Amino acid sequence: MREKLDLLQQKRAESELGGGADRIKSQHDKGKMTARERVDALLDPGSFVELDRFVTHRATDFGLADEKYLGDGVVTGHGRIDGRLVYVFSQDFTVFGGSLSEAHAEKVCKVMDLALKTGAPVIGLNDSGGARIQEGVVSLGGYADIFLRNTLASGVVPQISAILGPCAGGAVYSPAITDFVFMVRGVSYMFVTGPSVVKTVTHEEVDFEGLGGADVHATKSGVAHFVHDSEREALAAIRTLLSYLPANNLDDPPVRPATDPPDRRDEELLDIVPDSPTKPYDMRDVIRRVVDDRDFFEVHRDFAGNLLVGLARLGGRPVGVIANQPAVLAGVLDIDASLKGARFIRFCDAFNVPLVTFEDVPGFLPGVAQEHGGIIKHGAKLLFAYCEATVPKLTVITRKAYGGAYDVMNSKHVRGDYNVAWPTAEIAVMGPKGAVEILYKDEATEAREAEYREKFAHPYLAAARGYLDDIIDPRDTRPRLIEALTTLATKRDRNPPKKHGNIPL
Repeated sequence: MREKLDLLQQKRAESELGGGADRIKSQHDKGKMTARERVDALLDPGSFVELDRFVTHRATDFGLADEKYLGDGVVTGHGRIDGRLVYVFSQDFTVFGGSLSEAHAEKVCKVMDLALKTGAPVIGLNDSGGARIQEGVVSLGGYADIFLRNTLASGVVPQISAILGPCAGGAVYSPAITDFVFMVRGVSYMFVTGPSVVKTVTHEEVDFEGLGGADVHATKSGVAHFVHDSEREALAAIRTLLSYLPANNLDDPPVRPATDPPDRRDEELLDIVPDSPTKPYDMRDVIRRVVDDRDFFEVHRDFAGNLLVGLARLGGRPVGVIANQPAVLAGVLDIDASLKGARFIRFCDAFNVPLVTFEDVPGFLPGVAQEHGGIIKHGAKLLFAYCEATVPKLTVITRKAYGGAYDVMNSKHVRGDYNVAWPTAEIAVMGPKGAVEILYKDEATEAREAEYREKFAHPYLAAARGYLDDIIDPRDTRPRLIEALTTLATKRDRNPPKKHGNIPL
């Protein structure tokens, strides 16, 4: 027995070396952590239970029969984050560049299957050169097996991807299906085709960073939800993100004891909205003064800045926040903002996270580029997401709510549960200036504009119709929202039976 135990310990030690000491040093020289170091940094100390550490590939061509490594380029298993179960796979770049083989894919699929059965989040730490070319179509089949599981798990358990190295070709589609993508500056790259292929096909000169670096995907494509300066920051942020989320779609989000008084009123809310309707302000100032401990965990911070989305707590309960941002493009809705909002709303609805909307929106962005880019169908995605959502939905109108954008931003008409406005709210088909120019054409005057403003640019007509549940003192926003969330905690609402809707993609 002791001899066999010695062999076991030898094999365990071999598996933990990955591709060997030289390749581990090379990984460190690039400023990157190893696959196991990442797992240790992500999970609660001592909680990781590894699976399939002795798996090896089964390929024989191109000399692979003589080159095998225990674990075959991916570390898989389960552990705890803040004491809660999660499943994790961490690709090991020291073994065949982290490339995906048949056995590698089977290991990933196993933990995904277990996560689905047990109702626990899946976290993928991606650092891979792509498909293992020596295995041909078998490797491609492995990717497809993973894509299928990503899709079946979508909306059932949270799926999080951290890109901690290259991610190219077919490998990018698994992270793209998951709920949140984290990237690290100077370390992460994502693209379907690399710079050399781009140059050959389109004659465009571009480097790795310019084509698919972290900041490109955080600001332009919207592929990355979070960008950090180091791997440890990214892994710590994943832990923070999970603190707001339930383990699966049948659980409620984790409620924490509130350290911020639920009846707290904030005097500074009286002076945030400027007297001039065209003057910008930062909606983050409103959000932070309302939520618990001024803590707003923003998602997609660098993409489509005219709409803010993120997670916070009210009275200890996690909520998803969607807010127009008057400081960027006057808070107007455009294609990118609509996509950003719709994606976040659907995630929150899938995982029982109530939605709180802060509204100050002048409408949808006009222009040829927006119309030709499909603002109609993309704006409809945001509308569809709000209409479809059955979680508690709360709205606070701080200033403008004009036109179709008023309807879209969780109005009472799309099943908003608690809709209130500040006295500064202006709810109308359009702004006074534009309305007067249409109504009176050449006879439009400042006096007529003032008359229109007095008659329509306020919240009382909407309140008279019951489209608002109340008009509130801004200082009472926090206690009123917390009371509404408490009341709506037992809300039950269902959509008509169907296989699924046909969101306008």
